Amino acid sequence: MMTWNTFTLQDSNSPLMEQLSYFHDHTMMILTIITILISYLILSIMMNQLSHRYLLEGQTIEIIWTILPSIILIFIAIPSLRLIYILDEINNPMISIKTTGHQWYWSYEYSDFKNIEFDSYMLPQNENISQFRLLDVDNRITVPFKSNIRMMVTAADVIHSWTIPSIGVKIDALPGRLNQINFFINQPGLFFGQCSEICGANHSFMPIVLESISPNFFLKWIINFS
Repeated sequence: MMTWNTFTLQDSNSPLMEQLSYFHDHTMMILTIITILISYLILSIMMNQLSHRYLLEGQTIEIIWTILPSIILIFIAIPSLRLIYILDEINNPMISIKTTGHQWYWSYEYSDFKNIEFDSYMLPQNENISQFRLLDVDNRITVPFKSNIRMMVTAADVIHSWTIPSIGVKIDALPGRLNQINFFINQPGLFFGQCSEICGANHSFMPIVLESISPNFFLKWIINFS
């Protein structure tokens, strides 16, 4: 069944994604106003053969269409720069997870705990009983919600990209380099993503599944895993 989420951004599940959605709506409003205004001017010129004579040598209109785009760019640039700084902000993480991209699966290591590491492979279609084709995995990342999570991402072979759209996270996994990103999940649930960098023949078959649970259940999960 097709829903509005098919055509728009996914629902925000983190403060970062909320800010990205607000910026998207802000920019789209400005672009819509510009499109309507320009379309009106073009149609008015096409329908009125005499209107173009005022545009031959007009210093006033030259000033207007130089200053007006500059003001519009300021209204777009200031929120954009603010958002860039928010995305780069590093808070004190409660949990650190190291993610390594392979051809073609992900491996995870909980750096704050001993002996908690596992590989995450996509479930074969004949074993996948959920409704999410090519998205579910055998071992999900489990994190507590309403906690600062630090994800350190690298790759073992080629360039990958660890991406979960609903929480606004997309970070490249580069061989020999350790990138990091922070995120904060608002609520419990399952969040799906995929590798966003073409990394070989099975690029489409290395999904990401993050499960957000309450801190109490997370402690029980840690104890049971150990």
